[in-house]
Amino acid sequence: MIHAPVMLAEVCAALDPKAGERMVDCTFGAGGYSQALLESAEIHLLGLDRDPTVKPHAEALAARFGDRFSFAQTPFSDLEAAIAAQNWDGVDGVVLDIGVSSMQIDNAERGFSFMRDGPLDMRMGDSGPSAADAVNTLDAAALVAIFRIFGEERGARRAAAAIVEARKEAPILTTGALAQLMASVLGKGWQKIHPATRVFQALRIYINDELGELGRALQAAERALRPGGRLVVVSFHSLEDRIVKQFFRLRAEAPSTGSRHIPVGDVAAFSPAFTLLGRKAVKPGADEVGTNPRARSARLRAGVRSETAPISTNDLDFPGIPDLGTVEAL
Repeated sequence: MIHAPVMLAEVCAALDPKAGERMVDCTFGAGGYSQALLESAEIHLLGLDRDPTVKPHAEALAARFGDRFSFAQTPFSDLEAAIAAQNWDGVDGVVLDIGVSSMQIDNAERGFSFMRDGPLDMRMGDSGPSAADAVNTLDAAALVAIFRIFGEERGARRAAAAIVEARKEAPILTTGALAQLMASVLGKGWQKIHPATRVFQALRIYINDELGELGRALQAAERALRPGGRLVVVSFHSLEDRIVKQFFRLRAEAPSTGSRHIPVGDVAAFSPAFTLLGRKAVKPGADEVGTNPRARSARLRAGVRSETAPISTNDLDFPGIPDLGTVEAL
């Protein structure tokens, strides 16, 4: 039995799967959403995940549901290419569960958690630079920008200075070493939230380009969804939710003034690409939070696709995605 992911009932209700439809679970993980959707109706579902360790879960669903389920190891921003590889001309539902999964957090070797000592990795995929690369090679100004923007860490300068000083003696290669260092410089008077929390969040978001991936995936989903198709997004912190909220506002509500982000023409002629399913984010119920404390910060937003022409290409200045300025990618 696959462990139920956060807000499973709410996600399934918003997607409202019907026989014959095609849907995409963009953050497959352990397959909880995928399994529930496949059980609820005779749909075809494509699971996406850039994490290679989820393959056994995908194989289990393939064995159970046959050709109704398929899987691709790919970032969810490549949604359109993955759909095209299935020879699908569009889909009826897309779900994204943003952020790090419980099984990633619980595996010390992945380096996501300061609660378990392991390699300072944090990569959601199996390639590219790691968090250790960032910590040991980026200059102080770059680290300050990452911690301040992606972690909203008030002590960003102190954290960066401590890292630069410490790595002169020896590279910072483990989660335990970084957590201990952050506790020493940011930990005065801390009680509920570990001093390393925001630094770890910032590094994870930076290494995986999580906010850029989210912005590109939202626009790709708009292009992939048929009229009447549903887009459902579950986010877990304010940076993610802000992007999702702004995307739906941008594509579902007519602006009061002209904007380069909407089709050229009079604002009065604006045609929404989505109809929102609720004006506010849906939060998990008390029972779920009681049994799964990690659910407490979850927020669900959803919309139904209209017949309006989609965004033609990704807008690299997508509103809501923070700008790191002069910080270069590793």
